[in-house]
Amino acid sequence: MKIDLKNITVRELVEGYVDKAEEGVRGYGGKLNIRPAYQREFIYKDKQRNEVIHTVRKGFPLNTMYWVVAGEGYELMDGQQRTISLCQYVNNEFFIDIEGSPHIFANLTKERQEQILNYELRIYFCEGTDQERLDWFRIINIAGLKLTDQEMRNAIYTGTWLADAKRWFSRRNCPAYQVGDRYVDTSGENAVDRQGLLETALKWITGGKDDKVEAYMALHQHDADGQALWQHYQSVINWVQVVFPNTRKEMKGLDWGKFYRDHGQRIDLNAATLEARIKELIDDDEVQSVKGIYEYLLTGNEKTLNLRTFDDKMKRKVYEQQSGVCPDCRKPFDISAMEADHIVPWHKGGKTVFENCQMRCLPCNRAKSGK
Repeated sequence: MKIDLKNITVRELVEGYVDKAEEGVRGYGGKLNIRPAYQREFIYKDKQRNEVIHTVRKGFPLNTMYWVVAGEGYELMDGQQRTISLCQYVNNEFFIDIEGSPHIFANLTKERQEQILNYELRIYFCEGTDQERLDWFRIINIAGLKLTDQEMRNAIYTGTWLADAKRWFSRRNCPAYQVGDRYVDTSGENAVDRQGLLETALKWITGGKDDKVEAYMALHQHDADGQALWQHYQSVINWVQVVFPNTRKEMKGLDWGKFYRDHGQRIDLNAATLEARIKELIDDDEVQSVKGIYEYLLTGNEKTLNLRTFDDKMKRKVYEQQSGVCPDCRKPFDISAMEADHIVPWHKGGKTVFENCQMRCLPCNRAKSGK
């Protein structure tokens, strides 16, 4: 990859700045594509954005940015957050605090305006193949806010399908967020503007494996729209709302796509019956994971409930009472070679108490439980 270092003033950068959302963000006289496919949406917080302006205003050095030569123009490879912060401020889209008073760019004195506009940005101009650009983008983002897996997929499989899918899944307060916020985890790297909601929808429709997500995006890259993905996502959410109509915080982030795939065609799931059982399980002191109740009701797997276990003191007491002898094979064992077991299992009403505990040797206990 060929790389040249040049200085560009803020004045040159903001010339012709336009932000048309889906249609693109451009600057530098229309020649700079500020948000190419491999870039994330603008996610700076107010404080970060304001600090960029203060850095420039005070003449402090700003981190080097990277532009890629693309035909007759350029694509911004690294530095989108700083670039948009500068463009928005000069465009009077937000204010900063100076000496205790709010100032948009238009409020600044002519001298202060010129100080910002004449500030020189250090730009590396890079020229190379698509793969070289993508590889370089990965490298220069290691020290910053790393791209999520889905952001990288978006960079590779850009096209008409992705442009439409983003409309449903990748904007703040987008339709998918409005419909599924109570059921889908959108925190941290799963945030909507970091493509977490889009990734969730893709995993729901494909089965959850990364390679299947990528295969789906490759297959549909040039489709006219993302309607099939949006419709499947709605089908999952609608099913959840029918089967579990009472929303609880523990429902957020569960793998509803898998549950729908495995149980969506069942006709024995009665919402009223399930709700009554949910309340019973929440009230059951043996159940330690309310979040696991939903999977348990669908699959019968008790492990998802994280049932109470016997503590070490109780295990020791029972072990001594049994003189270290397994009640099944009648052989003596060291306590480290034994496991605590419920005499009456939980699903038959057994509790995690001393009277319901027995110490079994590992082979006997695991033969019983099928572990």
